[in-house]
Amino acid sequence: MAAGPGATSDTGPAAGAGQEAGEPVKPFTPEKAKEIIMSLEQPAVFCNMVFDWPAQHWTAEHLSEVLPGKRIRFRMGLKSTDTAPQFETACSYTEATLEEFLTWNCGQPRISGPFRDYDHSKFWAYADYKYFVNLFEDKTDIFQDVMWSDFGFPGRNGRESTLWIGSLGAHTPCHLDSYGCNLVFQVQGRKRWHLFPPEDTPFLYPTRIPYEESSVFSKVNVVNPDLKRFPQFRKARRHMVALSPGQVLFVPRHWWHYVESIDPVTVSVNSWIELEEDHQARVEEAITRTLVCALKTAEDPHNTRAWLNPTEVEETSHEVNCRYLNGAVSAFFNHYRTSKVIEMQALRTNGEELNVHNHMEVGQTGRQNLTLETVKQEAASPFGPDLVPVIQSPEEAPSERGGIFESDGKDFLGKDGEHFGKLHNTKRQRRMSRSENAIVEQVASHGTTAPSQTLISTDDLLDCLVNPQQVKGSQK
Repeated sequence: MAAGPGATSDTGPAAGAGQEAGEPVKPFTPEKAKEIIMSLEQPAVFCNMVFDWPAQHWTAEHLSEVLPGKRIRFRMGLKSTDTAPQFETACSYTEATLEEFLTWNCGQPRISGPFRDYDHSKFWAYADYKYFVNLFEDKTDIFQDVMWSDFGFPGRNGRESTLWIGSLGAHTPCHLDSYGCNLVFQVQGRKRWHLFPPEDTPFLYPTRIPYEESSVFSKVNVVNPDLKRFPQFRKARRHMVALSPGQVLFVPRHWWHYVESIDPVTVSVNSWIELEEDHQARVEEAITRTLVCALKTAEDPHNTRAWLNPTEVEETSHEVNCRYLNGAVSAFFNHYRTSKVIEMQALRTNGEELNVHNHMEVGQTGRQNLTLETVKQEAASPFGPDLVPVIQSPEEAPSERGGIFESDGKDFLGKDGEHFGKLHNTKRQRRMSRSENAIVEQVASHGTTAPSQTLISTDDLLDCLVNPQQVKGSQK
């Protein structure tokens, strides 16, 4: 799948003056990598892009030496095969050092310390969402070990990154991120990613409970789905890849993902890349936050932990949320006023043709005055041995996929751009038609049955924030 360490590609630099013969060359220049990231609409794996990053040596053992005595919060979950998702609100938590985690992870029968109540054969541990700025607050030099500038984002390093350390079976429930796109560098062990395209959202049964800003969760346990309760999930198009050390996964905006550790120890580093659409998304999230907190607090003012994700630690009063909403709206209008001024200045000083060229450089292609060369560049697939698309996995019954603690190591990756055209050129019209068909079929499937006597709960009401037109596919 990956080319050798000295490989080059047509899109990357060639060896020349000052380049020693046989010295590794990255297959993509930073400019080309960013162009790919800002235009690609399906997940893909970058290979041979991080071989010189100091962070490639960040195994859990190494980090335990870098952070001696540093206590980190671990999420503890059950190695169960239940059909219900194991949300973070249902997990327990413990504070421990990485050295204590590694000792526990060896599976010793009798152990003292923070993991003493967690049988290694029954539980997994996950130090997730660990922001570098908090973890390495007194070791800021380590930020330079992560070099996202190689992907076209100058100055972005560990300061804008998050660390994830887990044991076998540790996982993140299926969800989509409201903001940005995602770059994930796999350092140690392998993680299996289950990804679903945005247009399949109705088939994932989205919910905002548990509530976390910027995350929309799925009610479906995608590795062991309850198809009687969630029959539309059969139509969701699963894309799967086992991400290995040294690879970087690109996750486009609003792609659903469930991520599980399939090796005894895994270490990952990720960074969320801001996008133009985030300004409006922040307003939408602020509205959602205000409504969720108001309704759920009114329902039970003394039990916020039952519906508020543990990652949400800020005050949830209505006054605070309204201030947050007004701030998001002000920022939205300020951004677009500034953008319009800059755009008009560019038109006056450089002319309309240059402005179109600048738009194309940041991925907003196709408005006017497109040259034949531009059309040729867009038509060419960027895929090859150093950029491998994550393609749709073969259709299987859930029982045939194997448990979450089994792995054959196979990556569902395309070869040299195979299947690229099907998803890269997906149009909004096609996305909408799939969603509308799902809604119609859900109405039809329940239209001949007697009306449910189940009362609409607060959670049902909040589900309308995600998909107002969606008819509930099941009743409790």
